[in-house]
Amino acid sequence: KQSPMLTSDEIAKTLLYEIEKYGRQQSDNKEIIPMFVKSDDVCLMVNNLGGTSNFEMSILANSAVKVMEDEYGCTVSRLLVGAFMTSFDMHGASLTVLNLTGAPTDLLRCLDAATSAPAWIPVDITTVNNKRYTGNEIPEVISSTASSGIQKLPPLKENVWNSNPIKELINKAATAISNAEPILTKYDTIVGDGDCGITMKRGADKILSEELPTDHPIPFFSSLADTISASMGGTSGVLLELLFRKMATYLSGKDKIGMVELSEAFREGVNAVSFYGGASVGSRTMLDALVPASDELVSTNNLKDAAAKARSGADSTAAMKTASAGRSNYLSESTLDGTPDPGAIAVAIVLETLV
Repeated sequence: KQSPMLTSDEIAKTLLYEIEKYGRQQSDNKEIIPMFVKSDDVCLMVNNLGGTSNFEMSILANSAVKVMEDEYGCTVSRLLVGAFMTSFDMHGASLTVLNLTGAPTDLLRCLDAATSAPAWIPVDITTVNNKRYTGNEIPEVISSTASSGIQKLPPLKENVWNSNPIKELINKAATAISNAEPILTKYDTIVGDGDCGITMKRGADKILSEELPTDHPIPFFSSLADTISASMGGTSGVLLELLFRKMATYLSGKDKIGMVELSEAFREGVNAVSFYGGASVGSRTMLDALVPASDELVSTNNLKDAAAKARSGADSTAAMKTASAGRSNYLSESTLDGTPDPGAIAVAIVLETLV
Protein backbone atom coordinates (compact mmCIF):
# COMPACT_ATOMS: atom_id res chain seq x y z
CA LYS A 1 0.00 0.00 0.00
CA GLN A 2 1.01 3.63 -0.44
CA SER A 3 1.40 5.91 2.55
CA PRO A 4 3.08 9.13 3.62
CA MET A 5 6.64 8.94 4.90
CA LEU A 6 6.63 6.90 8.13
CA THR A 7 8.99 6.81 11.07
CA SER A 8 10.92 3.63 11.85
CA ASP A 9 8.55 2.82 14.72
CA GLU A 10 5.52 3.31 12.47
CA ILE A 11 7.00 1.07 9.77
CA ALA A 12 7.67 -1.67 12.34
CA LYS A 13 4.12 -1.41 13.73
CA THR A 14 2.58 -1.58 10.25
CA LEU A 15 4.59 -4.63 9.19
CA LEU A 16 4.14 -6.53 12.44
CA TYR A 17 0.42 -5.82 12.53
CA GLU A 18 0.03 -7.38 9.07
CA ILE A 19 2.11 -10.41 10.09
CA GLU A 20 0.17 -10.88 13.33
CA LYS A 21 -3.17 -10.55 11.51
CA TYR A 22 -2.14 -12.98 8.74
CA GLY A 23 -1.85 -15.68 11.36
CA ARG A 24 -0.56 -19.24 11.34
CA GLN A 25 -2.10 -22.70 11.19
CA GLN A 26 -2.22 -24.85 14.29
CA SER A 27 -0.61 -28.22 13.76
CA ASP A 28 -3.37 -30.26 15.42
CA ASN A 29 -6.72 -28.91 14.17
CA LYS A 30 -5.48 -26.65 11.31
CA GLU A 31 -7.22 -23.65 12.90
CA ILE A 32 -5.85 -20.24 11.93
CA ILE A 33 -4.64 -18.36 14.99
CA PRO A 34 -2.66 -15.11 15.38
CA MET A 35 0.98 -15.38 14.40
CA PHE A 36 1.98 -14.47 17.94
CA VAL A 37 0.32 -13.55 21.20
CA LYS A 38 1.47 -12.15 24.53
CA SER A 39 4.27 -14.15 26.22
CA ASP A 40 5.23 -15.94 23.02
CA ASP A 41 8.91 -16.52 22.28
CA VAL A 42 9.81 -15.48 18.72
CA CYS A 43 12.68 -15.26 16.28
CA LEU A 44 12.64 -11.98 14.35
CA MET A 45 14.39 -11.54 11.00
CA VAL A 46 14.99 -8.00 9.70
CA ASN A 47 15.96 -8.47 6.06
CA ASN A 48 17.77 -5.93 3.88
CA LEU A 49 16.32 -5.92 0.38
CA GLY A 50 19.69 -4.86 -1.02
CA GLY A 51 20.16 -1.09 -0.90
CA THR A 52 19.46 -0.14 2.71
CA SER A 53 22.37 1.05 4.83
CA ASN A 54 23.45 -0.79 7.98
CA PHE A 55 22.60 2.33 9.94
CA GLU A 56 18.99 2.29 8.70
CA MET A 57 18.72 -1.46 9.26
CA SER A 58 19.83 -1.10 12.86
CA ILE A 59 17.24 1.61 13.47
CA LEU A 60 14.46 -0.57 12.03
CA ALA A 61 15.63 -3.63 13.99
CA ASN A 62 15.57 -1.62 17.21
CA SER A 63 12.02 -0.43 16.43
CA ALA A 64 10.81 -3.92 15.52
CA VAL A 65 12.15 -5.47 18.74
CA LYS A 66 10.67 -2.63 20.77
CA VAL A 67 7.23 -3.09 19.20
CA MET A 68 7.32 -6.88 19.62
CA GLU A 69 8.35 -6.74 23.28
CA ASP A 70 6.70 -3.55 24.53
CA GLU A 71 3.43 -3.59 22.61
CA TYR A 72 2.80 -7.26 21.87
CA GLY A 73 4.41 -8.58 25.05
CA CYS A 74 6.49 -11.17 23.22
CA THR A 75 10.10 -12.13 23.89
CA VAL A 76 12.44 -11.77 20.93
CA SER A 77 14.92 -14.43 21.99
CA ARG A 78 16.59 -14.54 18.59
CA LEU A 79 17.25 -11.69 16.19
CA LEU A 80 18.66 -11.83 12.66
CA VAL A 81 19.58 -8.60 10.85
CA GLY A 82 21.18 -8.68 7.40
CA ALA A 83 20.76 -9.14 3.65
CA PHE A 84 19.27 -12.65 3.49
CA MET A 85 16.95 -12.24 0.49
CA THR A 86 17.57 -9.24 -1.74
CA SER A 87 16.06 -7.65 -4.82
CA PHE A 88 19.14 -6.25 -6.53
CA ASP A 89 19.78 -2.90 -4.80
CA MET A 90 16.23 -2.17 -3.63
CA HIS A 91 16.10 0.41 -0.85
CA GLY A 92 13.80 -1.37 1.55
CA ALA A 93 13.46 -4.05 4.22
CA SER A 94 11.19 -6.90 5.22
CA LEU A 95 10.29 -8.51 8.55
CA THR A 96 9.77 -12.22 9.19
CA VAL A 97 8.52 -13.67 12.50
CA LEU A 98 9.01 -17.31 13.51
CA ASN A 99 7.05 -18.32 16.61
CA LEU A 100 9.30 -20.42 18.84
CA THR A 101 6.80 -21.17 21.60
CA GLY A 102 6.85 -24.94 21.98
CA ALA A 103 9.40 -25.29 19.19
CA PRO A 104 11.43 -28.52 19.15
CA THR A 105 14.99 -28.42 20.46
CA ASP A 106 16.34 -29.41 17.05
CA LEU A 107 14.89 -26.26 15.47
CA LEU A 108 16.43 -24.03 18.13
CA ARG A 109 19.76 -25.77 17.74
CA CYS A 110 19.69 -25.21 13.95
CA LEU A 111 18.86 -21.52 14.38
CA ASP A 112 21.72 -21.06 16.82
CA ALA A 113 24.29 -23.17 14.97
CA ALA A 114 27.46 -21.62 13.58
CA THR A 115 27.89 -21.67 9.82
CA SER A 116 30.57 -20.88 7.26
CA ALA A 117 27.99 -19.46 4.80
CA PRO A 118 29.45 -16.01 4.05
CA ALA A 119 26.12 -14.21 3.69
CA TRP A 120 24.40 -15.65 6.75
CA ILE A 121 24.63 -13.26 9.67
CA PRO A 122 24.91 -15.13 13.00
CA VAL A 123 21.78 -15.02 15.14
CA ASP A 124 21.71 -12.60 18.07
CA ILE A 125 20.51 -14.63 21.07
CA THR A 126 19.01 -13.14 24.20
CA THR A 127 20.97 -14.14 27.29
CA VAL A 128 19.51 -15.71 30.41
CA ASN A 129 18.85 -12.35 32.06
CA ASN A 130 17.01 -11.14 28.93
CA LYS A 131 19.86 -8.85 27.90
CA ARG A 132 20.82 -8.89 24.24
CA TYR A 133 24.58 -8.46 23.87
CA THR A 134 24.27 -6.19 20.84
CA GLY A 135 21.96 -3.96 22.86
CA ASN A 136 24.64 -3.24 25.43
CA GLU A 137 26.07 0.21 24.94
CA ILE A 138 29.83 0.22 24.45
CA PRO A 139 31.38 2.69 26.91
CA GLU A 140 32.99 5.75 25.37
CA VAL A 141 36.77 5.82 25.44
CA ILE A 142 37.79 9.13 26.97
CA SER A 143 41.27 10.32 26.04
CA SER A 144 43.06 12.20 28.76
CA THR A 145 44.76 15.50 28.01
CA ALA A 146 48.09 13.82 28.59
CA SER A 147 47.44 11.34 25.78
CA SER A 148 45.68 13.69 23.38
CA GLY A 149 48.73 13.86 21.15
CA ILE A 150 49.45 17.57 21.68
CA GLN A 151 52.89 16.79 23.14
CA LYS A 152 53.66 14.41 20.27
CA LEU A 153 53.79 17.06 17.54
CA PRO A 154 57.13 16.95 15.71
CA PRO A 155 59.41 19.83 16.67
CA LEU A 156 59.92 22.69 14.22
CA LYS A 157 63.22 23.63 12.68
CA GLU A 158 64.43 27.13 13.38
CA ASN A 159 62.71 30.05 11.62
CA VAL A 160 60.43 27.81 9.55
CA TRP A 161 57.10 28.67 11.17
CA ASN A 162 56.03 31.83 12.98
CA SER A 163 52.50 32.06 14.36
CA ASN A 164 51.81 35.78 13.87
CA PRO A 165 52.98 36.05 10.23
CA ILE A 166 51.06 32.87 9.44
CA LYS A 167 47.86 34.46 10.79
CA GLU A 168 48.46 37.58 8.72
CA LEU A 169 49.23 35.59 5.58
CA ILE A 170 46.20 33.28 5.83
CA ASN A 171 43.91 36.26 6.40
CA LYS A 172 45.51 38.10 3.50
CA ALA A 173 45.03 35.12 1.19
CA ALA A 174 41.42 34.59 2.32
CA THR A 175 40.67 38.27 1.73
CA ALA A 176 42.18 38.09 -1.75
CA ILE A 177 40.02 35.09 -2.66
CA SER A 178 36.91 36.75 -1.23
CA ASN A 179 37.60 39.87 -3.29
CA ALA A 180 38.21 37.78 -6.42
CA GLU A 181 34.70 36.30 -6.31
CA PRO A 182 33.39 38.39 -9.27
CA ILE A 183 36.14 37.35 -11.68
CA LEU A 184 36.05 33.72 -10.57
CA THR A 185 32.28 33.70 -11.02
CA LYS A 186 32.65 35.27 -14.45
CA TYR A 187 35.10 32.59 -15.59
CA ASP A 188 33.05 29.76 -14.10
CA THR A 189 29.85 31.04 -15.70
CA ILE A 190 31.57 30.50 -19.07
CA VAL A 191 33.43 27.23 -18.47
CA GLY A 192 31.69 25.69 -15.46
CA ASP A 193 28.60 25.72 -13.28
CA GLY A 194 28.97 29.38 -12.28
CA ASP A 195 29.39 28.65 -8.57
CA CYS A 196 33.20 28.60 -8.19
CA GLY A 197 33.44 32.23 -7.07
CA ILE A 198 30.67 31.91 -4.51
CA THR A 199 32.07 28.62 -3.20
CA MET A 200 35.58 30.02 -2.84
CA LYS A 201 34.27 33.19 -1.18
CA ARG A 202 32.22 31.13 1.27
CA GLY A 203 35.30 29.20 2.32
CA ALA A 204 37.45 32.33 2.50
CA ASP A 205 34.93 34.21 4.63
CA LYS A 206 34.68 31.24 6.99
CA ILE A 207 38.45 31.20 7.39
CA LEU A 208 38.43 34.92 8.18
CA SER A 209 35.78 34.36 10.85
CA GLU A 210 37.63 31.48 12.51
CA GLU A 211 40.52 31.60 14.94
CA LEU A 212 42.67 28.88 13.40
CA PRO A 213 45.53 27.46 15.51
CA THR A 214 48.76 28.74 13.98
CA ASP A 215 51.35 27.63 16.54
CA HIS A 216 52.17 24.46 14.62
CA PRO A 217 51.55 23.38 10.99
CA ILE A 218 49.85 20.05 11.78
CA PRO A 219 46.88 21.40 13.81
CA PHE A 220 46.80 24.40 11.46
CA PHE A 221 46.36 22.31 8.30
CA SER A 222 43.92 19.96 10.07
CA SER A 223 41.79 22.89 11.24
CA LEU A 224 41.99 24.46 7.78
CA ALA A 225 40.67 21.20 6.29
CA ASP A 226 37.84 21.15 8.85
CA THR A 227 36.90 24.77 8.08
CA ILE A 228 36.85 24.15 4.34
CA SER A 229 34.80 20.99 4.80
CA ALA A 230 32.23 22.86 6.90
CA SER A 231 31.88 25.84 4.57
CA MET A 232 32.63 24.90 0.97
CA GLY A 233 30.45 22.71 -1.19
CA GLY A 234 31.09 21.19 -4.58
CA THR A 235 34.08 19.32 -5.87
CA SER A 236 36.54 22.12 -5.12
CA GLY A 237 35.64 22.07 -1.42
CA VAL A 238 36.17 18.31 -1.17
CA LEU A 239 39.49 18.41 -3.04
CA LEU A 240 40.89 21.33 -1.04
CA GLU A 241 39.94 19.57 2.17
CA LEU A 242 41.81 16.49 0.94
CA LEU A 243 44.86 18.62 0.14
CA PHE A 244 45.20 20.11 3.62
CA ARG A 245 44.20 16.88 5.36
CA LYS A 246 46.93 15.00 3.52
CA MET A 247 49.48 17.71 4.39
CA ALA A 248 48.70 17.33 8.09
CA THR A 249 48.88 13.53 7.89
CA TYR A 250 52.19 13.60 6.03
CA LEU A 251 53.80 16.00 8.51
CA SER A 252 52.61 13.87 11.43
CA GLY A 253 54.99 11.14 10.35
CA LYS A 254 58.08 13.37 10.37
CA ASP A 255 60.63 13.58 13.18
CA LYS A 256 61.17 17.28 12.59
CA ILE A 257 59.51 19.85 10.35
CA GLY A 258 61.36 22.37 8.21
CA MET A 259 60.89 24.01 4.82
CA VAL A 260 61.79 20.77 3.01
CA GLU A 261 59.11 18.83 4.90
CA LEU A 262 56.51 21.56 4.31
CA SER A 263 57.27 21.56 0.58
CA GLU A 264 57.02 17.78 0.43
CA ALA A 265 53.75 17.90 2.36
CA PHE A 266 52.32 20.33 -0.19
CA ARG A 267 53.25 17.99 -3.04
CA GLU A 268 51.71 15.03 -1.17
CA GLY A 269 48.51 17.04 -0.77
CA VAL A 270 48.49 17.88 -4.48
CA ASN A 271 49.05 14.21 -5.32
CA ALA A 272 46.01 13.32 -3.20
CA VAL A 273 43.91 15.84 -5.11
CA SER A 274 45.07 14.30 -8.41
CA PHE A 275 44.47 10.73 -7.22
CA TYR A 276 40.98 11.21 -5.78
CA GLY A 277 39.91 13.86 -8.28
CA GLY A 278 40.99 11.78 -11.25
CA ALA A 279 42.71 14.69 -13.00
CA SER A 280 46.26 15.77 -13.81
CA VAL A 281 48.16 18.52 -15.61
CA GLY A 282 46.39 19.31 -18.87
CA SER A 283 42.95 18.36 -17.56
CA ARG A 284 42.00 22.06 -17.29
CA THR A 285 41.54 22.08 -13.52
CA MET A 286 43.19 23.59 -10.45
CA LEU A 287 45.87 20.92 -10.84
CA ASP A 288 47.30 22.88 -13.78
CA ALA A 289 48.38 25.42 -11.17
CA LEU A 290 48.93 23.13 -8.19
CA VAL A 291 51.22 20.55 -9.82
CA PRO A 292 53.85 22.93 -11.29
CA ALA A 293 53.78 24.98 -8.10
CA SER A 294 54.36 21.93 -5.88
CA ASP A 295 57.11 20.60 -8.13
CA GLU A 296 58.88 23.96 -8.07
CA LEU A 297 58.49 24.27 -4.30
CA VAL A 298 60.02 20.83 -3.69
CA SER A 299 62.83 21.60 -6.12
CA THR A 300 63.75 25.09 -4.85
CA ASN A 301 61.92 25.62 -1.53
CA ASN A 302 61.16 29.05 -2.96
CA LEU A 303 57.55 30.15 -2.56
CA LYS A 304 57.91 33.08 -4.95
CA ASP A 305 59.08 30.80 -7.76
CA ALA A 306 56.29 28.35 -6.95
CA ALA A 307 53.71 31.14 -7.16
CA ALA A 308 55.07 32.13 -10.57
CA LYS A 309 54.70 28.53 -11.78
CA ALA A 310 51.14 28.47 -10.46
CA ARG A 311 50.27 31.67 -12.35
CA SER A 312 51.85 30.35 -15.54
CA GLY A 313 49.95 27.08 -15.23
CA ALA A 314 46.66 28.82 -14.47
CA ASP A 315 47.02 31.20 -17.44
CA SER A 316 47.84 28.27 -19.73
CA THR A 317 44.38 26.80 -19.17
CA ALA A 318 42.90 29.63 -21.25
CA ALA A 319 44.51 28.10 -24.33
CA MET A 320 43.30 24.57 -23.57
CA LYS A 321 40.43 23.80 -25.92
CA THR A 322 39.51 20.50 -24.29
CA ALA A 323 39.06 19.32 -20.72
CA SER A 324 39.14 15.80 -19.29
CA ALA A 325 37.59 16.55 -15.91
CA GLY A 326 34.98 18.80 -14.33
CA ARG A 327 32.08 20.65 -15.93
CA SER A 328 34.35 21.92 -18.72
CA ASN A 329 34.55 18.36 -20.02
CA TYR A 330 31.09 18.81 -21.56
CA LEU A 331 31.73 22.13 -23.30
CA SER A 332 32.81 22.87 -26.86
CA GLU A 333 36.23 24.14 -27.91
CA SER A 334 34.83 27.52 -28.88
CA THR A 335 33.34 27.95 -25.42
CA LEU A 336 36.54 27.01 -23.59
CA ASP A 337 38.96 28.93 -25.77
CA GLY A 338 40.26 32.10 -24.12
CA THR A 339 38.80 31.58 -20.62
CA PRO A 340 41.07 30.19 -17.87
CA ASP A 341 39.98 27.63 -15.33
CA PRO A 342 38.67 29.51 -12.25
CA GLY A 343 39.98 26.90 -9.81
CA ALA A 344 43.50 27.24 -11.19
CA ILE A 345 43.23 31.04 -11.06
CA ALA A 346 42.18 30.81 -7.40
CA VAL A 347 45.26 28.73 -6.61
CA ALA A 348 47.50 31.31 -8.33
CA ILE A 349 45.87 34.15 -6.37
CA VAL A 350 46.45 32.40 -3.03
CA LEU A 351 50.10 31.56 -3.68
CA GLU A 352 50.87 35.05 -5.04
CA THR A 353 49.35 36.54 -1.90
CA LEU A 354 51.55 34.39 0.34
CA VAL A 355 54.79 35.65 -1.25
